[in-house]
Amino acid sequence: MKKSTKKVRFLGVVLELIHKKGFMATTMRDIAQELNFEVANVYNYIDSKQALLEEYLFDIQDEFHSAIDPIMGSSLTATEKLSLVISSYIQITTKRPYEQALLVNEWRNLKEPKLQEFVKRRKVYENKLQGIIADGVEQGEFRPLDIEIATQTILASLRWLHMRYLDTEVKLNPVKIDKQLTDFILLAVANTTI
Repeated sequence: MKKSTKKVRFLGVVLELIHKKGFMATTMRDIAQELNFEVANVYNYIDSKQALLEEYLFDIQDEFHSAIDPIMGSSLTATEKLSLVISSYIQITTKRPYEQALLVNEWRNLKEPKLQEFVKRRKVYENKLQGIIADGVEQGEFRPLDIEIATQTILASLRWLHMRYLDTEVKLNPVKIDKQLTDFILLAVANTTI
């Protein structure tokens, strides 16, 4: 379902406000004031802050899974797969930096049972990335390394990126960032004895 222009603008302002103040510190009154609304009008756009958080977190999580799944199922080398995963992560972050900020900073504010569901789905994504790295090690493309540490290091190298895209004083070229981060990560895992 396509969102109306008013709702898209509303959601953009809410995401920016949550990014600035934090999810817990942002009130419905803050949202209303930011948009020059009465508080009651906010409920025309969202049921609650919690519902908004759930929708955005699960939606962007779905996008990350949708990006990695075809890569996992391909016949590409582990190096090619890892390169594509990194690129897809950067593309999603470039397109949706505020949602990525929620994913990194605000997921702990989910309420049960959604919190556990989110954590399980995040672990599934991490396991997919671990599988690519393990295949690379097994095939001799990647040097022997601790798969868990490598996975978390790669994700940590990507998770901060939204901050650079939200910095209005810095203009980033997504293609250059993609190349730089991909080269950096691939060099870190590469088996240089080949």
